[in-house]
Amino acid sequence: MTAPATGPVLAMQQISKRFFGTTVLRDVSLDCHRGEVHAIVGANGAGKSTLMKVLGGVYPPDGGRLLLDGQPVRLRDPHQAQAHGISLIHQEFTLLPERSVADNILLGREPRRWLAIDRKALHARARQLLADLDADQIPTRRLVRRLTVAQRQAVEIAKALSYGPRILVMDEPTAALAPGEVEVLFQRVRQLVARGLAVLYISHRLAEVYQLADRVTVLKDGQRVDTRDVSDVTPVELVRMMVGRELAEQESRPPAVPAAPGPVRLAVHRARGRTLRGIDVQVRAGEIVGVGGLDGSGRSDLARAVFGVLPFDSGTIEVDGRARRIRSPRAAIRAGIGYVSADRKSEGLVLPLSGRDNALLAVRALGRARTRGATAGLDRLAARVGLARPLLGKESRLLSGGSQQKVVLMRWLATGAGIYLFDEPTRGVDVGAKAGIHELIRELAAAGAAVLLISSELPELIGLSHRIVVMHAGRVAGELPAGTDEESILLLATGGAEPDDSVDDDHLAADPDRPADRNRVR
Repeated sequence: MTAPATGPVLAMQQISKRFFGTTVLRDVSLDCHRGEVHAIVGANGAGKSTLMKVLGGVYPPDGGRLLLDGQPVRLRDPHQAQAHGISLIHQEFTLLPERSVADNILLGREPRRWLAIDRKALHARARQLLADLDADQIPTRRLVRRLTVAQRQAVEIAKALSYGPRILVMDEPTAALAPGEVEVLFQRVRQLVARGLAVLYISHRLAEVYQLADRVTVLKDGQRVDTRDVSDVTPVELVRMMVGRELAEQESRPPAVPAAPGPVRLAVHRARGRTLRGIDVQVRAGEIVGVGGLDGSGRSDLARAVFGVLPFDSGTIEVDGRARRIRSPRAAIRAGIGYVSADRKSEGLVLPLSGRDNALLAVRALGRARTRGATAGLDRLAARVGLARPLLGKESRLLSGGSQQKVVLMRWLATGAGIYLFDEPTRGVDVGAKAGIHELIRELAAAGAAVLLISSELPELIGLSHRIVVMHAGRVAGELPAGTDEESILLLATGGAEPDDSVDDDHLAADPDRPADRNRVR
């Protein structure tokens, strides 16, 4: 899309920002026009979110100026930003789970009749905003906690639009969405742009930039590297600008197949749970077993059950050939299992604690001697995951998403776990950190660990896994070999190919050395 000749609706000129003497933004300039999607990319810590918080009035700039329609403005707080037509949609949802959809969309701005809230007008306005996004199927009286992730995203957008913005900032809006839900979001963004809205779009997924954006600005170490038309820059060039090296070859190479199958380190037999039905999965030493499936398929519940967060109701778990009763995370840690959850902020980290304290949380369940050893080797572990040593002393809430994920990885390396459960290990991290995490997963498997990898990114799943188990409706729909294609995974994930149900799950004797017959696709 060609930008209009009337000038930008937004111009940020030489914006600088410092925190405690550290410069995190240095003379950053960019602009955005009506009817344009302007993508902002960069490694974790490049300054993308900080720049957007300056625009949203969260942080005052220490230098530079902000122009709206050519007029300089000074935004002292988010309310002023909203009054000037700037709305932010953060990566983490800001909705109140125990309030209704309508209450969330118009929170603090409810229509009133005399002194009371006009509930009829409230729901009518909420329905209108959702209808503008083709999301009017979402009941406005439903509690937010009962919505799917994609529905919550639609409510967040409706809430942002309720302020009547001319500039919409979207920070990693697809981080928690399944592939089918991403396209729905893109359709909504295109609708908004067609109405003349200016959209600033932060994403780590370069494919999204090429699908959606007109221009892209690259930030690195708090500075603007370049702004280019998307049609004039290749993905390899973007990666080079973001991280200073090419990662395409490393990302595309297939996983190394183990020379010989190792012993079974993790085996789940005939396991059932709240959302799981007759699960049989095994992972051998040196093997990366991918788990595919759509949201709600049970893939994340499988990892949580193995780790004792949501224990299985029936069935058995064997670790290194020995049946283990795992009813809590502590029991899983003592069995040599590590778990990287999909939500690092609410489940993976204690945000007020330092990176060092977070990295040592799990090993403390193994006794003082192991804790002392891990403490002594913490610098070595930081180097192994690529985390700068000074970041260990910072509160985890102040770290970038990629650095937070590295702290979580350090925690399980410190325990010396032999079995790793990775649930969306690269969600919300930049391409450089993503490549490092991929390499670490490969190294763990090469050293003899058993890895269960859950990912909604099919290229990641295919590129890392030695074989892929696909889940649908709480059960294993089938198993696919290394190097399979995305179509085959989605066919199983959507129920297009069903497992053989001729054998009753409750009476299936799983042979750890042979895939169960019921997992064969017809």
